[in-house]
Formats: sequence, structure tokens, C-alpha cells
Amino acid sequence: MKPEARLRRSPKPLGARFRRAFLFAAEKHAAQARKASTIPYIAHLMGVASVVLEAGGDEDLAIAALLHDVVEDCGGAPMLKDVRRRFGSRVAKIVDGCTDADSYPKPPWRERKEKYIARLKKENGDTRLVSAADKLNNVRSILSDYRAIGESVWSRFNGGRAGTLWYYRTLRDEFLRYKMNRITRDFELAVRELESLVASEDSQHSPHHEV
Repeated sequence: MKPEARLRRSPKPLGARFRRAFLFAAEKHAAQARKASTIPYIAHLMGVASVVLEAGGDEDLAIAALLHDVVEDCGGAPMLKDVRRRFGSRVAKIVDGCTDADSYPKPPWRERKEKYIARLKKENGDTRLVSAADKLNNVRSILSDYRAIGESVWSRFNGGRAGTLWYYRTLRDEFLRYKMNRITRDFELAVRELESLVASEDSQHSPHHEV
């Protein structure tokens, strides 16, 4: 059976649990910013939650979107227990599935990413949906920064240019093993656009390029 997240069939107001999750995420990530920027990290978490909600995600999925980095960046394995206690086992399972490291120091970048992709192949639809929303928000940020500063954007990533492109291409291929949804379709389009920009930049610096 293909994994599918449980999506809302009709509008339902977000409740007190979502508000608590937002405050919890804002507190835990308060001192953090997006890579090589002064943008508060909560902006990314809000962006991921927005993608999930716009795709029909329910309150649990939206909460998991807000908290998807809290284990990796704010306390490791003990934090997952706190998430489970506060927000329930479904949210905790998604957060765990979106975490590529729960210990410090983190393992090497390539090792973490390869293991994450291998785990993603076995995750349920809930986790895959939140993961895809996270990666879509990331690629959109890369696209925006690439348009602004060009190739220097890669210096902020541990995987560099080649590693980062490999990672998002591999994630795209994994997400597309199943029927496209709104998020995975947009992710595929965003990765394709990034590839096009990079290819255009490469052609400009090709020895065969003529002015």
C-alpha cells in the first residue's frame, strides 16, 4: 500500500495544541537563525507548517512541521521524549522520522544524509509529507539566495555545491516513487528550477561559451 498522510477533508480550526507547539518551537529555537543569515529560525518552521496546512495537513501534521527540527537542533534524543509527552505519539513519530541526527557531535554530513534517505524509504505517509514540506521550503530558500548571490550560496552548506545538489536530487527521486501530491509536485518543480539555474551558470563559464 502506498503511504499517504491523513489530510483534512474540510476546514477545521487549529486549537490550543497548535498554539502551544508554536510557542514551544519559538522558545527552543529562539537563539537560532537560518544558515548564513539573520533570519530567525522560526521563519523556516512557520514556512514548513504553512506548506503542510496549504496541502490539507491536519493539526498533528502542522504541529510536527513546527517541531521537525527540535530534536536535531535543540536537545537530541531526550527532546523527543518531551515532544511525545507534550504533543502525543503521532507527532513524536513524525518528528523522529524527520530527524537525521539526535546526538552530539553529529555524524559526518554525507553519512547523515545517506542514512536519512534510507530511512525515508520506510517512513509512513505522515512523515514523508512533513519531510517533503521541509525540503521544499529549503529549496525555495536556496533558489531565492542563488538568484541574489549566485554560486557563493554553496559555501554555507556542509555538502557544498555537489553534495547539496546530490541530496535534493536524491530526495526528489525518492518522493516521486509514489503518486505526486501538491508538496512533492512543487518540490520536483523547485529542484528542476535549481538545476536549470545551475546549468545556465555552468554554460556561462564554459570554455566553449562565446560572448
